[in-house]
Amino acid sequence: MTEGPGGAVEKALAVLDALAEHSRVTDLARATGLPRSTVHRVLQTLAEQGFALPDAHGNYLAGPKVLALAGRVLQRLDPARRARPALTGLQAGTGCAVHFAMLFGAELVYVDKVEADKPYRMASRIGMGLPLHSSAIGKAVLAALPEIELSALLGKLRLEARTPRTASTPAVLRERLTGARSAGFAVDDEENEPGVRCVAAAVRDHTGAVIGGVSVSALVLEHRLAELTGHGARVVRAAREVSTAFGWSTAL
Repeated sequence: MTEGPGGAVEKALAVLDALAEHSRVTDLARATGLPRSTVHRVLQTLAEQGFALPDAHGNYLAGPKVLALAGRVLQRLDPARRARPALTGLQAGTGCAVHFAMLFGAELVYVDKVEADKPYRMASRIGMGLPLHSSAIGKAVLAALPEIELSALLGKLRLEARTPRTASTPAVLRERLTGARSAGFAVDDEENEPGVRCVAAAVRDHTGAVIGGVSVSALVLEHRLAELTGHGARVVRAAREVSTAFGWSTAL
C-alpha cells in the first residue's frame, strides 16, 4: 500500500477524488493509501457537508454538493471563451480565418470564429453545422477517434459529394484519414466548398476524448495548398492549447 496523503485537507480531497471510482470503504482505503478508520472518519465529515452520500449497505457515493458544484463550474466553462486566446493567436500568426467547432453526437457545430484581416468574410457563422467527411475539422476529428468509435460514426454518415473533390466513398475517406493521422492535421482542399481551403487539428477534453477541432481557412486565390499546409504545425499547437484549456494533458 502506498503512503497516503498527510494533512486533513489532503486526506479529504484524496477520499473525495477516489469517490469518483469507488464506493466501498475498503476500496477507498486502498485507492488513497489511508487506513480504513481514517477513510470512514473523512467520509462521515464529507457526508455531513453534503459532499458524500451513504447508502443502505454502508457504501458511499458522491453527494449532492459535488453535483451542484460541478454544475455551477460547467456553466462557467464557456467553450468559446476558453478557446479564444489560442484562436486569436492562431489568426495573428497565420493571417487566416480561424474556426473552432465542437462535436455534438454525429454533428459538428461552429462555436467560435475569428475573421481574417481581409476585405471579405467567410460564409461560415457561429451555430452553423459542418460535415464530418468533407470539412478539415471533421476529418481531423474522425482521424483522432479510436477505431471502434470511428467505424460506428462512419456507419451513420451520408457521404454527400459537396464538390468534385469530396471523399464520397468510405475507402477514399479512410485513405484521407490515414493521411491526416500521418501529418498530424487534416486538409480540406476545396472538398467542402469550392474556392476554399482549410487545415485543422483535433481538440480533446480532460478525459482525452475528441470533442472538436480548430482550423485555419483561406481562399484558393490567396493561398496555394503548400502555403496553407505550411501552417499545419501552428494549427496543431493551437488545438493543443485549446485542449489544455479544457483540462487535457499529454501526461495523462
